[in-house]
Amino acid sequence: MCPVPPLRIALFTGNYNHVEDGVSRTLGRLVGHLLDQGHDVLVFGPTIDDALDQPGRFVAVPSVAAPGRPEYRVSTRFPAEARREATRFAPHVVHIATPDVLGHKALRWARALGIPVVSTYHTHFASYLDYYHLGLAEKALWGALRRFYDRCDEVYVPTPTMRDALVEHGIASTIRLWPRGIELDRFFPDARSTEWRQSHGFAPDEVVVSFVSRLVKEKGLDVFEETVRALQREGRPVRALVVGEGPERASLEAELPDAVFTGHLSGDELSTAYASSDVFLFPSETETFGNVTLEAMASGLGVVAADAAGTASLIDPGRTGLLCPPRDRDAFLNATRHLVDDEDLRHRLGAAAREAARRYNWPDVLGRMETYYRDVADPAFMGGSGANGG
Repeated sequence: MCPVPPLRIALFTGNYNHVEDGVSRTLGRLVGHLLDQGHDVLVFGPTIDDALDQPGRFVAVPSVAAPGRPEYRVSTRFPAEARREATRFAPHVVHIATPDVLGHKALRWARALGIPVVSTYHTHFASYLDYYHLGLAEKALWGALRRFYDRCDEVYVPTPTMRDALVEHGIASTIRLWPRGIELDRFFPDARSTEWRQSHGFAPDEVVVSFVSRLVKEKGLDVFEETVRALQREGRPVRALVVGEGPERASLEAELPDAVFTGHLSGDELSTAYASSDVFLFPSETETFGNVTLEAMASGLGVVAADAAGTASLIDPGRTGLLCPPRDRDAFLNATRHLVDDEDLRHRLGAAAREAARRYNWPDVLGRMETYYRDVADPAFMGGSGANGG
């Protein structure tokens, strides 16, 4: 039996090494896994001088700061030099993670050479529009997304509800599930630390309501802030823990002056912060999967989250967490109050959530993507001739 040859994958993305977020972490983990399995990966995208340390070979493309979100870079071209490098690399599969300028040009380049193209759906773009007063652009946006994704051989989405959303908006390409994983040995209830709570000023009887994410409007910060303040006005022993950085930090600090803001955390510090809180409140409706929700579940927390396309598939309402209609302030307040008042319920939900998180095993998730790549790889390329015929 002939050995299965390694793959060459060209990955085009809007964020790989300039902002640490769910997209960059997921793609970095995927690239690291592929390299460990003997495959070759070449990553194309915008970058900055002080870039994150990510695995794999990286080719920078020209970019500008994103309007209103200067920490992110937006590609402007797929220049000739980068194009030549991609052609020399001769990928078996082109993987496009972002339908931006680079993504569109890479799609056109790959199609001209007959290279199979797949795409992962990381950002639920349409759900962002209202937060930036662009709701009228939704129809045009979905039209552009249809034109892009329907030219891909396959599109990979993290949850069944997200697949349904794409189908509902007319995307006809083959859509397959590719969930995210969780490090169960990193996020776990035993990471809880009384010393950590004390060092951050939390009293033993305080119920710590946490939020972990980038601090941007579309994460539902207004609902989080209003819920915490309402519970405090009612006299409940609640304090907020906010983990993350972003352009909305200053305004949130002004609204929640007694909250603990840790900034960005990683490693053991992040694990301890999750497990040392009591309730995880995450009103975001813009997630395609909800990495932080899964991390909170694995940490054994009682979770209150938005009943939206990305997160809803993770939670069995009433058993592993509580779901609320997006932006329904009363619903979020009632659900959070319920968990604040009922410690036994928090523990029951948290224990069930921890068990549910065991389904999301990173090795299985990453192995599934290898299978998808092989399914679409053209046999002519797998024979080693390459996109340039050499």
